[in-house]
Amino acid sequence: MSEYEWSRTMPAQPEQVFDQAANMGQLDSWLPDAVHVEAEDPPAVTVHEDRYGHDMPALLRAEPDQMRLEWGTREQGSYTGWLQVSGIGSGASEVTVHLSFFDTGHDPGEEAVFSSLDSSLRRLEEQVRLRVDNPSG
Repeated sequence: MSEYEWSRTMPAQPEQVFDQAANMGQLDSWLPDAVHVEAEDPPAVTVHEDRYGHDMPALLRAEPDQMRLEWGTREQGSYTGWLQVSGIGSGASEVTVHLSFFDTGHDPGEEAVFSSLDSSLRRLEEQVRLRVDNPSG
């Protein structure tokens, strides 16, 4: 089993960050480019990973009262993960993502995971900034 964790500070209230991260219609705007999520009957989703070229049944749960997202594969148990948003004062938040790979064949490796986590959290921060700077759009 491999586990990875990455955090990023964002200049926005935790509720704003969580609302953007949990927006099912905009997940593709911040998830890794090779990962696409399609909602079915929540919490059921289908995840398409370009690396494998096929769809995988998964679960995605939002816990707004805890400002937490949790996900994982439904049938194979290949991986799980979570995203946690925490307020750190002065209108800023910290977002932490944790990934656990139980199937070594599903683990893309440390360098690829950390690169994807970093770029994903950067894109999430961009989406949050757009939303905070332009609340009507």
